Amino acid sequence: MVFLPDESRSLPPPPLLNKGSVWERWGQFLSLPAAGVHRQVLFATLGCFVGYQLVKRAEYVHAKVDREMFEYIRHHPVDFNAATG
Repeated sequence: MVFLPDESRSLPPPPLLNKGSVWERWGQFLSLPAAGVHRQVLFATLGCFVGYQLVKRAEYVHAKVDREMFEYIRHHPVDFNAATG
């Protein structure tokens, strides 16, 4: 199973400081208070990378669902008529 398919490359990248990467970084800092600074930097970098990839995956899934929904609406316009007042 591929985590991110090739068609996800057409999406714009998420910002580096997003809620996923920040959440993962703070989780690493709080869970390792006795670790050395080098380990905290390593785990913060790892957490930032994992959070970034998770947000990127979530944005791809949402874009795919939106594309399928708009394609369905385009093919079935009778089901989605605007209410006339």
